[in-house]
Amino acid sequence: MSTRRRNTAQRALIEAALVEAKDFVSAQDLHARLRADGNPVGLATVYRNLNDLVSSGAADTIQMNGTEQLFRHCGDEHHHHLVCVDCGRTIEIAEHDDWVESVARRKRFTLISHTIEIFGRCPDCRRQLKTEPS
Repeated sequence: MSTRRRNTAQRALIEAALVEAKDFVSAQDLHARLRADGNPVGLATVYRNLNDLVSSGAADTIQMNGTEQLFRHCGDEHHHHLVCVDCGRTIEIAEHDDWVESVARRKRFTLISHTIEIFGRCPDCRRQLKTEPS
């Protein structure tokens, strides 16, 4: 039995804003964008719908800096992410599935699921760090 919530105008607005964001975004930032665009949606509604999108597979979520939950609209294919810790730029990668299965086999684990997020700095942010005065 599915527990997916029915589609509403607010859910459609939230999902469209998430698609438009392109990279990972916090619920608070998404809420602020929606309000700035004149959409009077509540923060609890944003959180509820983002978590529903994650549950349905339409969005991914990560923990940034161990505390902040971020969301991103994603496609149907299984993938992982490279995430810039400075600007939030996100690149989907799929090359690690064979490696994950190999590690699980070598360690005698039965693989059930996995997620991989690799955090670092994108080329633009690295360049910016080099050009800033000390």
